[in-house]
Amino acid sequence: MKSMAEQKKEDKDVLYEVKADRRLLSYVPDKTGMRSNHDRRGEATNKEGDDFVYEEYEQEDAFGRRYLVDYDVMISFQSRGVQGKMHARAVDVSTTGMLVKLDSEADAELLKTMRRVKLSFEITPGSMPEGYEMEISRLEAKIIRVAQTKQGDFICGLSFEMGLAQYAASKRQNYLLVGSAFCLLVVTLVIVLMRAESVIYFRFNRWLYLYSIIAAVFLLSRYFFAMFYRPVKIDPKYTPGVTIIIPCFNEEEWIKRTIYSCVNQDYPVDKLQVIVVDDCSNDHSLEKIKEAIEELEASDTADAVYRVSERVTYMKQPMNMGKRDAMAAGAKLAKHELLVFVDSDSFLDPFAVRHIVQPFKDKEMGGVSGRTDVANTYTNALTRMQSVRYYIAFRIMKAAEGYFDAATCLSGPLACYRKDLVLRYSDAWLNQKFLGQRATFGDDRSMTNFILRYNRTTYQDTAVCMTIVPHSYNMFLKQQMRWKRSWLRESLIAAKFMWKKEPFMSLSFYMGLLVPIAAPVIVLYNLIYVPVMHRIFPTTFLVGMCMMMLLMSMAQLFLRRSTTWIFGMWFCIYYEAVLLWQMPVAWFTFWKSTWGTRLTPADLAELEKERKKKEKKP
Repeated sequence: MKSMAEQKKEDKDVLYEVKADRRLLSYVPDKTGMRSNHDRRGEATNKEGDDFVYEEYEQEDAFGRRYLVDYDVMISFQSRGVQGKMHARAVDVSTTGMLVKLDSEADAELLKTMRRVKLSFEITPGSMPEGYEMEISRLEAKIIRVAQTKQGDFICGLSFEMGLAQYAASKRQNYLLVGSAFCLLVVTLVIVLMRAESVIYFRFNRWLYLYSIIAAVFLLSRYFFAMFYRPVKIDPKYTPGVTIIIPCFNEEEWIKRTIYSCVNQDYPVDKLQVIVVDDCSNDHSLEKIKEAIEELEASDTADAVYRVSERVTYMKQPMNMGKRDAMAAGAKLAKHELLVFVDSDSFLDPFAVRHIVQPFKDKEMGGVSGRTDVANTYTNALTRMQSVRYYIAFRIMKAAEGYFDAATCLSGPLACYRKDLVLRYSDAWLNQKFLGQRATFGDDRSMTNFILRYNRTTYQDTAVCMTIVPHSYNMFLKQQMRWKRSWLRESLIAAKFMWKKEPFMSLSFYMGLLVPIAAPVIVLYNLIYVPVMHRIFPTTFLVGMCMMMLLMSMAQLFLRRSTTWIFGMWFCIYYEAVLLWQMPVAWFTFWKSTWGTRLTPADLAELEKERKKKEKKP
């Protein structure tokens, strides 16, 4: 039996922790333009009318972010011809430097006599963003300062002679890049050759080989067009009015962090509004919402530079009415032309709003999806697996749709819409029924369908948010079942109009609809029927599965250089063994309104039914 402490440790999500700035709203530019997130010392770097390369400022800011850590660091030095080493503990680290706590005053006095040292330490998974986990050996660094804190600790600030990204490239990432690129090429060639074989033997089993050809064309075409996708570049002068709406239900653990991330945006104060809608939560979410707003108001300057009280508000629904109603209620209160919907367990990058509005320079653009990364990647194997899946789903699958301006799902964690379109379709969206049953979830796919029917939708890879994913298999499977039900419903609806879109995108959509629906039958045929009835080992089918696994994992390694790439293979195996069989269940239970992952009224009613059934049993 596991102890309570061990169970709590297992249940706790692992997230990297960014060192807090002395200002709670450190990224919000003030109305004078004299104090911006780009220059914390007050220099006028972001005045209205200035022309600057915005991406450079964003990159510099990303390099400057410091992460709270607790590493053992070996400092190697050479002083007056004498070589030596000393141990220290890293307090925080960025891609360009590190702050360490020294063991003694003697070590501090010794370092004061030096200008440069060499550092060896390990960046543990989860302490920095994905791709930085690695061992550092004898990295040259310059000593910036040595001081004593008020608590009596001796600290040393160090600046790396080579940034961590450059160090990784020089030590391992170039090899990973070449190796993963070579594997991707080999895997693609093998898949093409296998499908060529399907054409040759097509007449022997036309339906099976037709499916294999369609599946390969669908998958490879998505990877192919994703290579040509490019996000819309920043135009610093384009800042339309934006209202961020956060629907919240039972999210007491994360809602404050979500609110802070939405307010702390690099965006003009007078053009950004934040509305939190509590859907009658039955935990302490409402109290947390009030606390967050009070703390933000308290952090504002004496002359209310950030105007928190004017532009950050909350409302509580009179009763639990569902996520769609909460989103619609926020939309009616919005005062700006664009609406950004953010899930209550998702955290926006400080530049997310600036990026996600850019595609709306196209007047035909109706909605834009941002990229969702996993915040708690390193919690366990399940969250690592989901991290790979999320990245490929957005950077490959959704990017390919974005190339044709036809994203089929503007994902819930971060999506932006034109307000006039949301209000136009609001009633139909709120009262949506499918085969006589009211649709209670799948709000993102449903609204996307309303928008995509007559407008364009796209994907903006540079608009990033982090989201919390399930860390238990029970919650994960319930989430996936809900997603499959909404995917099935909304895909059938989209099938009625997708043929009007760009021809290749339309063809890709219909192939993507067919492949997962038919997949359970194909797997049963290859792994059960053929071996039993014909006594043939399914070598070709298993090789094909391995190729798909490698394609996903190598793409993750090539694009992200993360150690999580191996979990792409685990996801493919888990999908074939478990997730695939949720699809037939979804066909016959699409009408269910329970979320499974949260105790909504529908979930509570379902639990009550189960309790009564148990009581009736003898």
